[in-house]
Amino acid sequence: MFTGIETGTRRVAFAQAGLAPIALLVGVAVVGIEAGLAGLYGVLIALAVSLVLVWRERQSMQHPEWDQHRLFKLFIRTGVERLVLLVGLLVVGLGVLKLSPLPLMLGLVLAQFAWLAAATGRTSK
Repeated sequence: MFTGIETGTRRVAFAQAGLAPIALLVGVAVVGIEAGLAGLYGVLIALAVSLVLVWRERQSMQHPEWDQHRLFKLFIRTGVERLVLLVGLLVVGLGVLKLSPLPLMLGLVLAQFAWLAAATGRTSK
């Protein structure tokens, strides 16, 4: 059975959430308010994509009767949902809100690095 929540997926989402105000403050201090908001939006995109993963993992944990075939379908569906959400939020940020692309992408990449750092920094039981 899948145990992603017990192995730290929620901790990773919390790490990304903690990075959001830091990205805003650093962006505002270094470049300005517009870059800070774009960086914050990038971090929030990564957080939203991570929360979809946490939601789907929690859903799979509530149904221990699901077999591997159904879980694999959920895995594929979650991947597609996360990709569509990522592209949609990027389109909104860059197209509708007209945020600066470089700080937005830097915020997104740094949040993904926070994901990687928190995921690899977990301890084994």
